[in-house]
Amino acid sequence: MAYTVGQVAKAARVTVRTLHHYDEIGLLSPGGRTPAGYRRYDDADLERLQHIRFYRELGFPLEEIAAILDDPDADPAAHLRRQHELLTDRIGRLREMVAAIEIAMEARRMEIRLTPEERFEVFGDFDPDAHAEEAERRWGGSEAYRESTRRTAGYSKEDWLRNKAENEEWGRRLVEVMASGAPADSPAAMALAEEHRQLITRWFYDCSYEVHTGLADLYVADPRFTAHYEQIAPGMTAYLAEAIHANAISRA
Repeated sequence: MAYTVGQVAKAARVTVRTLHHYDEIGLLSPGGRTPAGYRRYDDADLERLQHIRFYRELGFPLEEIAAILDDPDADPAAHLRRQHELLTDRIGRLREMVAAIEIAMEARRMEIRLTPEERFEVFGDFDPDAHAEEAERRWGGSEAYRESTRRTAGYSKEDWLRNKAENEEWGRRLVEVMASGAPADSPAAMALAEEHRQLITRWFYDCSYEVHTGLADLYVADPRFTAHYEQIAPGMTAYLAEAIHANAISRA
């Protein structure tokens, strides 16, 4: 069966520009083309893309992924065994990290000393107290939670509005980079991923690259975080997650 580039992008949760980039560097070239020159992917291409996504998720650079997949001595079963091993190890590390990830969207709502009018101005229709109990249950024992709660407890209305403005400006620039067609691992996208990490560190808690990639996984996995970014721009969640992983790899 043949698939269009749009169908493959939607199924794999990557951008069309990413697939074009993979084709340009020879990592994933479509099995065929239409008479008009449009890409057509077959089942073997989708299987290769699945392997690429697995290794990307595990932090491998594109050059190394190409070398692994093009190794004539490696068979599909060997790839699956290796991925199972690596993913099992990562799951263990992610479980240890989960208490420290993405406190910003929850802990910043703890002990916010604003009047009802000020809360509406800062948060709109969102009710900060509605998520307080869940946030404490999920992350209350982590150092990141304690640090974020300590910082945000002293924030004024002006602090929150400044934080909101910085995040909105960052989001506007990320949308511009997406719209330009730049891939998620381009210098422009990675620079904004780095700025995202620094915003978290400046306002809430020390966000390491390991924690930041954990956040990226959470953005994609948790519908609440996905909805937050998708309302800014469709496809933003997957694009940002990929940019965060690429940025962490480039700085390793």
